[in-house]
Amino acid sequence: MKRSYQITEFCRRFLQDYIAENDCCVDATAGNGNDTEFLCRMAGTGGKVYVFDIQAEALEHTRNRLETAGLLSRAVLIRDGHEHMLDHVKEPVSAIVFNFGYLPGGDHRIATRPETSIRAVSQGLELLKPGGIMSLCIYSGGDTGYEERDALLEFLKELDSGKWLVIVSSYYNRRNDPPLPAFIIRL
Repeated sequence: MKRSYQITEFCRRFLQDYIAENDCCVDATAGNGNDTEFLCRMAGTGGKVYVFDIQAEALEHTRNRLETAGLLSRAVLIRDGHEHMLDHVKEPVSAIVFNFGYLPGGDHRIATRPETSIRAVSQGLELLKPGGIMSLCIYSGGDTGYEERDALLEFLKELDSGKWLVIVSSYYNRRNDPPLPAFIIRL
């Protein structure tokens, strides 16, 4: 069987063990809806997925993808920054997914930023139930720069090890700033 080693596929394989039927999840960066579809499938017919993006284009791509897959009823699409997560989500969640950077195929000038991303991750930590997980796909270099990556990694390093398990992996032999997959598990 041929495996995909894209960061998003790697993260989804890890997330599968933490999401059960009827769970509540968050896709903090809708993008083109790939992670939203995955979360909706994992959470099942009784589950709910809150989906955030500031770009109407991203939410439209996501809506179309979910409609085609017959999963739209499981999602709550929210046009707002992920740093406002607590304004919209009022229940504990099992999994939160972030893909930092910009919308694939979109305007590279519209991208996540260190300040709002750290606020979003902080709010997500408040929502995670015990045993819940947060996945962070951290892209750097090129248009997104290194500032966000470095700020996120510094933030993760400071999380209380008695409350959180932080795992940061790397594509160790890849050149040109490969993405970093990171996971935060609430103990």
